[in-house]
Amino acid sequence: MAKISLTFPDGNVKTFDAGVTPAEVAASISSSLAKKAISAFVNGQHWDLQWPITEDAEIRINTMKDEAPALELIRHDLAHIMARAVQEIWPDTKVTIGPVIDNGWYYDFDREEPFTPEDLGVIEKKMKEIINRRDPVTTEVWERDRAIRYYEANNEPYKVELVEAIPEGEPIRMYWHGHWQDLCRGPHLQHTGQVPGDAFKLTHVAGAYWRGDSTRPMLQRIYGVGFQNKDKLKAYLHMMEEAAKRDHRKLGREMDLFHMQEEAPGQVFWHPNGWTIYTTLQDYMRRRQRDGGYVEVNTPQVVDRKLWERSGHWDKYQENMFIVEVDEEHAREKTVNALKPMNCPCHVEIFKQGLKSYRDLPLRMAEFGSCNRYEPSGALHGIMRVRGFTQDDAHIFATEDQIESETAEFIRFLGRIYADLGFPEFKVKFSDRPETRAGSDAVWDKAEEALLSATRKAGIEPELNPGEGAFYGPKLEFVLTDAIGRDWQCGTFQVDFVLPERLDATYVGADGAKHRPVMLHRATLGSFERFIGILIEEHAGKLPFWLAPRQVVVASITSEADDYVHEVVATLRAAGIRAEADIRNEKINYKVREHSVGKVPVILAVGAREVEERTVSVRRLGEKKTSVQPLEGVTKELAREATPPDLL
Repeated sequence: MAKISLTFPDGNVKTFDAGVTPAEVAASISSSLAKKAISAFVNGQHWDLQWPITEDAEIRINTMKDEAPALELIRHDLAHIMARAVQEIWPDTKVTIGPVIDNGWYYDFDREEPFTPEDLGVIEKKMKEIINRRDPVTTEVWERDRAIRYYEANNEPYKVELVEAIPEGEPIRMYWHGHWQDLCRGPHLQHTGQVPGDAFKLTHVAGAYWRGDSTRPMLQRIYGVGFQNKDKLKAYLHMMEEAAKRDHRKLGREMDLFHMQEEAPGQVFWHPNGWTIYTTLQDYMRRRQRDGGYVEVNTPQVVDRKLWERSGHWDKYQENMFIVEVDEEHAREKTVNALKPMNCPCHVEIFKQGLKSYRDLPLRMAEFGSCNRYEPSGALHGIMRVRGFTQDDAHIFATEDQIESETAEFIRFLGRIYADLGFPEFKVKFSDRPETRAGSDAVWDKAEEALLSATRKAGIEPELNPGEGAFYGPKLEFVLTDAIGRDWQCGTFQVDFVLPERLDATYVGADGAKHRPVMLHRATLGSFERFIGILIEEHAGKLPFWLAPRQVVVASITSEADDYVHEVVATLRAAGIRAEADIRNEKINYKVREHSVGKVPVILAVGAREVEERTVSVRRLGEKKTSVQPLEGVTKELAREATPPDLL
């Protein structure tokens, strides 16, 4: 029999018969490892313990202590166990697919009756029974015709379609979990009892079209989450409870910030309170950018397709663009335009107006650019994922020699802003070339090397995020972690040699010849809409005082204090504080509760005593205690808190 060599992580090499399985390899090392093994990595690929190895390879045996592969297997097995449970309870249900996703899995079912929240509890109970049975998990590779006949005989039309779609040459793997069978590429655990029975939960049901096609049947998708132990499940569920309390859509209603409606999908209707946050944040960013040496511009919303064709967006990005056709007077055919999905081509057109010298570089050009991108309706999420948004966008036109210094300067610039907004720490990811891209490999090699080198020289070792660069260049992604541990990708920084070439941007160098500038794309907050959503959830609506849309409510305790209420409001407004009066004929406790729900940071209550002493009773959001203080002192204190951090 042919022999193969397997190399282990410690460098040792052992010889085995070709066709040896990872389970047999683990057993050859120790009986203890054989019991603990759950899967293997073979030449970097996740490998089922039952799959044969037929050629020389590097191998690593995984156990439940290896978090990433363990979670993948646990969640994948839970998807199958859930589908088995559903079919054991409701045998007429047809199964489709059940992939692993972040924190869990989902599975799509074809069933006439809708699943109810009570059904989820019944399914969970059946899943635990299946786990406790410790049924073996086995796998076989079948011929296509055999698999199709099997699924046709079992009235599983979706599985027939899936088998028919598997490319020639790829194995058709059939998995059994006890008596129950599913089509799956694997890998899986070795028996159902390896799944932690107390570390999963079914969360909700949603509708989903088969294969994402609205012309195909509507299925029912059950979502679940799963972890290695019950403590991690408990921590996750607590985080989800916190997230629900902090949901920007819920708080947006309570604080009267914005709304969205079906006549404008993915577009935000900003109310006065929400627009106050927006403009305050924009004013702050405008000052920061001015101090950072940026010039501000503004470019058109609707641009002829010719520019998008020259820039490459028409070819690489058209599916995300809103197309506008216009019957121009005297034109033989309609003029095709597009709402701009990004600002960069228009900024190049501004750069090209007039002759530019190397002495003009770096030229930092910023725009609060209103952009429109098509997002599928199912992907829209409050103001976090929208179709119309404003980006704090900028493009730095520079020489190649300036890439390093401009990268370092932007990282410092971004760090100051994030710290001001309550995020003193952030992570950086480096995203290299995607499959769909413009420019030659040589240009991409140069761009990736320049950006990675500049980032490291700025003192940051980024995390690699392969294949996620923009179509025109590699990028850095700046990731914030919020108060409950969620990551948010916000800022970006990209090196682009492609667009200046495509749009023929040049500058005159010290040698008197024309040269191409490097274009550095950067956004600090990203979209204002998304960042405001992050801020709302990070602070659970209790925004920093300078950003709060309603900073102070002055509430009367008795009607005799109404005149003094208006005097206090006028005093606060003169000091630059957003203040309003509440002289309604309601009890003070009612007013306090109402304004607390609206997340007003400070409530000043005034009655007869305060009128006489020219004081106010101060109550801060989240604090039960109140204190009576002189109006003058409170005004000075609040005026300082109302000052944006860059102006302190």
